[in-house]
Amino acid sequence: MTSNAGLEGVVIGDSIISLVNGAEGKLIYSGYRIEDLAAHSLFEEVEFLLWNNRLPNQAELDALVKEVAVGGKLPDGVITLMKGLPKDASPMAVLRTAVSALAHYDPDGENNTDKDVAHNKAVRLTGQITTATAAWERIRNGQEPIQPREDYNLAQNFVYMLKGEEPDETTWRAINVYLVLLAEHGVNASTFTSRVITGTISDMHSAVTGAISALKGPAHGGANTAAMNQFLDIGEPDNVENWFQTNVKDGHTRVMGIGHRVYKAPDPRGAILKVHAKALAEQSGNTQWFEIAEGLENAARADDFFIERDLFPNVDYYSAIVLYTLGIPTDTFTPLFAMSRIAGWTAHIIEQMGGRLIRPTAHYVGHMDLDYVPVAER
Repeated sequence: MTSNAGLEGVVIGDSIISLVNGAEGKLIYSGYRIEDLAAHSLFEEVEFLLWNNRLPNQAELDALVKEVAVGGKLPDGVITLMKGLPKDASPMAVLRTAVSALAHYDPDGENNTDKDVAHNKAVRLTGQITTATAAWERIRNGQEPIQPREDYNLAQNFVYMLKGEEPDETTWRAINVYLVLLAEHGVNASTFTSRVITGTISDMHSAVTGAISALKGPAHGGANTAAMNQFLDIGEPDNVENWFQTNVKDGHTRVMGIGHRVYKAPDPRGAILKVHAKALAEQSGNTQWFEIAEGLENAARADDFFIERDLFPNVDYYSAIVLYTLGIPTDTFTPLFAMSRIAGWTAHIIEQMGGRLIRPTAHYVGHMDLDYVPVAER
């Protein structure tokens, strides 16, 4: 028996949802290149693709956009629950609680085996996670939460529910690109968690709650927050070289957002987000944070340590600049990740339904055949 730390290289089954080719820097959603989807698709179009293994026609897309908006309204009981939580609670912890509570209000309740029912749950959860993310930002700032509008797509609704004003096209399109790019990424930690829970024939809300709990960990979903905090610590573009020397070369600090468990070539999502980060920075008139990020990337990519290990900016690196430039609080970055990844989670949950219980084993390396000593003699 051999063991693989972190299950690295272990194949858990077949899937038609996505391909992550880290050696070549490729990401494919159900046959389509991520570059094409990010350039042309609404998030709901990508979600339809992941759920159905094909792109929707216009009527199907229009119907899904409206279904997500209508299903995204939060029950009064969940809003009351959220209002009762401590205002300094972590947004990811609040989202975890809200999704768990939503199970009690779902009309399909404990129906855990019908894939059509699961699809309907996935539609509702897509909208509700977005509404809950925006609602908590308003609640903790003493504002009333806003329910989604039926004539807006998901990215538009998020901006509207967060700010209480008409979403401008530049902002909602930047959010849409972010959602498309993070919608799915193979059997990552949170997705695997959702599949393990689904394999026990538990309900979708439990599986998504478990996935959110896994994403909440800073080793998985919090990397773009850590990357932005790093840029804030540097402060000014002129400080990059000194910061890199003092903290990375001499202090052996990691550069957050550079390097990836899978990618040994440039992360295709990172390259796309860099373009959007630069455009947003120039449009806003504040290029400070983009210049810091680009300067730090250049310093790292000129260093032998990063070159020899094929360490490139990942999706978290420039997504931090995009979200911060849009005025998203840093502790809300990870809930936006969940808003996107609900597409992949639910696709994997539906694919896992009816599958075998996931039950790996461990290589025992502990003591054997110890003599038992009664407690009075120890």
